[in-house]
Amino acid sequence: MTDYARPETLDHALGLLAAGGWRVLAGGTDLYPATPRRALDFAALDLTALPGMTAITETPEGLRIGAGATWSALAAADLPPACAALQHASRQVGGWQIQNAGTIGGNLCNASPAADGAPPLLVLEAELELASPRGPRRLPLAEFLTGVRQTALAVDELLLAVHLPRKALTGRSAFQKLGARAHLVISIAMVAARLRLEGGVIAELALSAGACAPTARRLAAAETACRGLPLAEALARITPDLLAADLAPIDDVRGSAAYRLEAAAELTRRTMEASA
Repeated sequence: MTDYARPETLDHALGLLAAGGWRVLAGGTDLYPATPRRALDFAALDLTALPGMTAITETPEGLRIGAGATWSALAAADLPPACAALQHASRQVGGWQIQNAGTIGGNLCNASPAADGAPPLLVLEAELELASPRGPRRLPLAEFLTGVRQTALAVDELLLAVHLPRKALTGRSAFQKLGARAHLVISIAMVAARLRLEGGVIAELALSAGACAPTARRLAAAETACRGLPLAEALARITPDLLAADLAPIDDVRGSAAYRLEAAAELTRRTMEASA
């Protein structure tokens, strides 16, 4: 029979994890489908009883989103317009059953290149709160995601929360993704944009694309090229060539690199317009 533990304190959870042999369980929407047998054949460490794991709270620094917060909870939360992209993505993660069980922390730790949560969190300058027996640490999301199904999470570390700094909670944001159908699909490309206009020109712009490369990534060249321009001029600057160096897209069964570049450019223009 599978070993199972649901610790109620962080110290207990970290102690179990440090002892080895445990795999972390939150919503289970990635863990269970990846298990080839009828039952889990490993010891499951359920984090859902840890204090603060599901809470979405305002802090002096900005917003703290517990790693156990579900997509449904994020979609329904009272968040500023800058978080609209994250809420748009929350409503497109699988069906309602997945949204009710799946968690933002699990989405990031699973580290799929097509993880819906990553692009919106990148434009929000997200930092991850990690804990281990050695103590806590913070890590920018861009440094946490290191490759396909790979993260900077140490074997004895837990992801506790996502922090969104107040400076990134300005402007408005939007999220769009492209797949073979509208819902319940792995994306070919996805883009999040966060934009703030002042006097009719772009004062602040953050862009990120996912499902195109081994990890979601910021589109720094496009951000630089568009700041200080009226929106219409900025949209005309968004081309596949402008995105190519930052995006470095891959070929796979869902689409070629060239197609992904074209799709990412179109999605970037659309999300920027939707954020204005």
